[in-house]
Amino acid sequence: MPVIVVASPKGGSGKSTSAVVLGTELAHAGAEVVMLDCDPNRSLSLWASRGRIPPRMTVLSDVAEADIIRTIQKHDADGGIVVVDLEGVASRLVSRAISQADLVLTPMRATTLDATIGARTLALVAEEEEQLGRPIRHAVVFTMTRGIQTKQHRAIEKSLTEQGVDVVTPPLMERTAFSALFEFGGDLRSIPTQGRMEGAADNARAFAEAIYSRLTEAPQ
Repeated sequence: MPVIVVASPKGGSGKSTSAVVLGTELAHAGAEVVMLDCDPNRSLSLWASRGRIPPRMTVLSDVAEADIIRTIQKHDADGGIVVVDLEGVASRLVSRAISQADLVLTPMRATTLDATIGARTLALVAEEEEQLGRPIRHAVVFTMTRGIQTKQHRAIEKSLTEQGVDVVTPPLMERTAFSALFEFGGDLRSIPTQGRMEGAADNARAFAEAIYSRLTEAPQ
């Protein structure tokens, strides 16, 4: 079953938020989901400790470089979807995880800095593709976006698209509910009401569907 690696060398890009939103939505849709917390900040582990995680979901902490490939392959073989939240640096652990991915998802804010640093993940994917002799599907998702796109956002998205980079639609909007996941734990169905919950739920569901569609499409 699919392995989704969430990777970005820049902190604050929305990496752990993307992983939690994606994992919880896939679990609620009926998938068995294993979340691997490979980030020294332990954001996924802290989230999981603060509230009840959805049924059909397991969160594993402290997955180190020496264990990452074996751990991914074990749970991949069990028939679930594996979501890997990586450390925010370009490291050997990150490269090893990318080598096992069916999809590498790179969250980034729609700023020039995020786009410049986020491009390093795309370079890491290219390096692993060369080593493995096969393509690794990858995509960018914009995070913490506003309802009206800025001129800078449009320019960055246009540049990525022209370079052949897959950009996920919809982006993950800036939602109070997404931030609150790390305060209360759990998911969008269990946390106290935060802002426009219906809008956050619709955004999360559409985002997860967009990712899942990439896993079920024939390789490009």
